[in-house]
Amino acid sequence: MNDAQLLRYSRHILLDEMGIEAQERLLAATALVVGAGGLGSPAALYLASAGLGRILLADGDTVDATNLQRQVLHRDSRVGMPKAESGRQALLEMNPEVEVVPIAARLEGDALRDAVRRATVVLDCCDNFATRHAVNRACVETGVPLVSGAAIRFDGQLAVFDARRADSPCYHCLFPEGQDVEEVRCATMGVFAPLTGIIGTMQAAEALKIAGGFGTPMTGRLLLLDTRTMSVNEIRIPRDPGCVVCGHRS
Repeated sequence: MNDAQLLRYSRHILLDEMGIEAQERLLAATALVVGAGGLGSPAALYLASAGLGRILLADGDTVDATNLQRQVLHRDSRVGMPKAESGRQALLEMNPEVEVVPIAARLEGDALRDAVRRATVVLDCCDNFATRHAVNRACVETGVPLVSGAAIRFDGQLAVFDARRADSPCYHCLFPEGQDVEEVRCATMGVFAPLTGIIGTMQAAEALKIAGGFGTPMTGRLLLLDTRTMSVNEIRIPRDPGCVVCGHRS
């Protein structure tokens, strides 16, 4: 770590739980952020500001005026630009030392698995169950920890799944694929802007703990936030031994 980095990250280095060692692990780490929208925006900004060395930012959409109410990576001047590229510009303005790899496509199949394999940690910041389940399967297959967030209306969710741990559930254990779960979108249901900032920032915190090797990630726990009353509930998520995605793990 050079003198400029020691200065930039000095407030991390002062933390007994982190120090130079954890900051160096962050500088050497790679995060895959799936979705550069309401959740991916604050998550990626805090990963970049904290000095996580490489960020793969994946999103197949373009910036729309309706995004600007909550998607803080983007600006009015970049409406119409691919979100991945708009995000890259914002992250490099925040921290030019971070390597940002924009992926202006919806990751799926081999491309998704290859991106997950490159990552130290994956942040699921997308808005649909099909992608969530695909990301989960790739993380279980490759043994890469997954930080999952969701936000709709005034309600947010946060969970961590770590296939490296024998006792960790996966996303499918919590929300089995094919289950009769109503899929709701911000475009039709709305979302409270600060909620996405809160959940996305918490995703960044969990990802940094995993990549930096400090603290205790909330593996196997589901946090539920209602911003109407600012009430928080937590649920333990048991691993399903019959899960078709992770049940084969010993």
